[in-house]
Amino acid sequence: MKKYVYSFEEGNKDMKDLLGGKGANLAEMTRIGLPVPPGFTITTEACYEYYKNGMKFPEGLKEQVLEKLEWLENKVKKKFGDEENPLLVSVRSGAAVSMPGMMDTVLNLGLNDKTVKGLAKKTNNERFAYDSYRRFIQMFGNVVLGIKHSKFEEILERFKKTKGIEYDTELDVNDFKKIVEEYKIIVKEETKKEFPQDPMEQLWLGIEAVFKSWNNERAIEYRRINNITGLLGTAVNIQMMVFGNMGESSGTGVCFTRDPSTGENKFFGEFLPNAQGEDVVAGIRTPLPIEELKKRMPKVYDELVKVKEILEKHYKDMQDIEFTIEEGKLYLLQTRNGKRTGIAAVKIAVDMVNEGLLDEKEALLKIDPNSLNQLLHKRIDPLAKKEKEAIAKGLPASPGAAVGKIVFESEEAFELKEKGEKVILVRVETSPEDIKGMNAAQGILTQRGGMTSHAAVVARGMGKCAIVGCSDLIIDETNKVIEIKGKDIVLKEGDWITLDGSTGEVFLGKLPLLEPEISGNFAKIMEWADKYRKLSVRANAETIRDAKKAIEFGAEGIGLARTEHMFFEGERIKYMREMILANNQEERIKALNKLLPMQKADFKELFKIMNGLPVTIRLLDPPLHEFLPKEEEQIKEVSDEMNLDLNKLKEKIKELEEINPMLGHRGCRLLITYPEIAEMQTKAIMEAACELVKEGYEIKPEIMIPLVGHVNEIKFLKKVIKKTCDETMRRYNVKVDYKIGTMIEVPRAALTSDEIAKEAEFFSFGTNDLTQMTFGFSRDDIGKFLPEYLEKEILEHDPFRTIDINGVGALIKICIEKAKNIRPDIKIGVCGEHGGEPRSIEFFHKANLDYVSCSPFRVPIARLAAAQANIRDMKKK
Repeated sequence: MKKYVYSFEEGNKDMKDLLGGKGANLAEMTRIGLPVPPGFTITTEACYEYYKNGMKFPEGLKEQVLEKLEWLENKVKKKFGDEENPLLVSVRSGAAVSMPGMMDTVLNLGLNDKTVKGLAKKTNNERFAYDSYRRFIQMFGNVVLGIKHSKFEEILERFKKTKGIEYDTELDVNDFKKIVEEYKIIVKEETKKEFPQDPMEQLWLGIEAVFKSWNNERAIEYRRINNITGLLGTAVNIQMMVFGNMGESSGTGVCFTRDPSTGENKFFGEFLPNAQGEDVVAGIRTPLPIEELKKRMPKVYDELVKVKEILEKHYKDMQDIEFTIEEGKLYLLQTRNGKRTGIAAVKIAVDMVNEGLLDEKEALLKIDPNSLNQLLHKRIDPLAKKEKEAIAKGLPASPGAAVGKIVFESEEAFELKEKGEKVILVRVETSPEDIKGMNAAQGILTQRGGMTSHAAVVARGMGKCAIVGCSDLIIDETNKVIEIKGKDIVLKEGDWITLDGSTGEVFLGKLPLLEPEISGNFAKIMEWADKYRKLSVRANAETIRDAKKAIEFGAEGIGLARTEHMFFEGERIKYMREMILANNQEERIKALNKLLPMQKADFKELFKIMNGLPVTIRLLDPPLHEFLPKEEEQIKEVSDEMNLDLNKLKEKIKELEEINPMLGHRGCRLLITYPEIAEMQTKAIMEAACELVKEGYEIKPEIMIPLVGHVNEIKFLKKVIKKTCDETMRRYNVKVDYKIGTMIEVPRAALTSDEIAKEAEFFSFGTNDLTQMTFGFSRDDIGKFLPEYLEKEILEHDPFRTIDINGVGALIKICIEKAKNIRPDIKIGVCGEHGGEPRSIEFFHKANLDYVSCSPFRVPIARLAAAQANIRDMKKK
């Protein structure tokens, strides 16, 4: 029979896929002798089997759980369900990849009307026992029985209000006894059943609830946002309860071995006296800084400092630790590699190398390439900030700056983002249900919660600017207004605010933001990345701004300059339309000659910026109808401006319109039909190059023919291009080192690359179109069904974000092998969206590509991902 249950003594940190991250690390901490409450883990395989069996527990699971429960009872000398000396347990989730707050937990499980009395007697603390019981009914009622959290909170708030107190710690035992009775009434009203009194029934319902939480809405959304796929499910950790709510010598907290916002090497964390874990994470009470623990319980603080040093050295990474103190005794409930901002990730990696804890290669592997996005975030212009006074200040939970309109609801934030609006999500406190809105918002602002609250942890993981625990605010979510304490300021939904996530300051209105730059630790990480990567990294750029940004971020040339993007502004679109609507070749050439100096000027600027680096210029690619007006009013304007008959113009637009632009009259097909377009563009490229060579620049143009599917297409156009190049160089009496190649985006081109390589000096995979054509998806209709494909796990990844290795990847491999057999020195790159995506880059590295090309802002990400791919490769070898 398959083993589904492991005690903490049987596991270790390398068993994350089976025991989940939490279970594996609890086992590891137990193994190295740290104070972990004993317990056992139900594997992720059991969760997988549960869903596979139509939401039924797999055979043998119940027997294995009961066996381990008996083992636990013997170990701790307590008995589950016993009325004199009851064993209480926590039932907690834990996937192989950390998903903070997304799945469910039940604490204090095993309490009922009888065991609560036994707990009170055994601990000689009746108030604590009934506080634990009311917490259990509330948590079990919400997580397991599906009763709204607010139903219980309303009762608790009423009791506090009646007594004129702020915190539940100020309630006494009689209050809790009454609250327990009212909670049980709520359960009866909502479920039509009494609150379950049988501890074994509670346990099985709790385990099932954790399994079910694997597929709750927020967990699915979190996995989608973070591109987490391929996991079996969640493990379930059943552990002896230790209690932080037994009085002032008890407490609970979360700490990080370094500052997760800045990366500074200082002990960072928070704790709450007389509280249980959910109080800290939920942000219900604003916790105290960890330094306060040093004053209150110096021995416990010193022990915790030793633990954090042991764990950081053991895991060689910054750790996020959850702990509970029960009457002066420290217990560890979790450790994991801490979520951190991009700034912190970079600083921690560099510092750990300087401290001798890691070498450069290990340090590079510790950084999530996508987190570098955050270092490329804007910051508030300091001059503008000087002139503006902050209206409020909270805790700087996640750095960067954010400007947006205030919204109070998660769904509203998502909807406005879809409409192109920039929003700041403002909440009293966030909960895991807010994940969708948090992802959609530019930044997050909460009234309550500390630096380890849900809002802070999730925002840091996402790289979102966030300010939490901003007690200067009085947020009324119902009426959608914010009052600022001590100031005559009221903000409403739709008002603009600016957040500074690095200082915690909130400003009224829109403040200007400054572009980021690569310096300091970031520059050091990039230097190491360049040292260990094999793949070259270029940028997709056709504007001066993008080309300069690409160089600033370390691009080694331009891998894709889309010439069609140069035709849409001002006079250019007019001349383009003249060319398209021309009646004959003579008229077309006349219009193209007007465009020639404009194209040449653009190329000159790009060549100057990229002096000495290759510039791949793709000749005109899209179908011609994309340059023509679509709306009635615009069509009339063009008709008047060009003195054309309105009906004839409409006919022409209809004639050129492609039902499926992917398969239409575009790319090389267009250039073969109208070779004068290829001639004009080549002339513009070569004249720009020749003039700059004369001025002393080193120019390396690569002329790319789009959408080739047959060798004869490139043969035909190569003649046109070569003839124009040679004529231009003769005219200028200059030699330019140019290349002619093609974009591989049609499956037939990949399969016949040996033929095409005889003509092409370089290939560049256009993975967007290659993906569309391989799957038979049209870019116009993928939005209709692709989200459902991902939700129903028809596809594991969005193939437009992460390369489809088995299908598109197979074509790429075939193409490379065949091409290199014919032309061993052929240069091969990729210039689709996948060129800046870390998992895809890993594949491109293994496939032996020469370079990837991506947007300028993803160049640093690609540089790091390429280094990581090579380091992992070296490790395997």
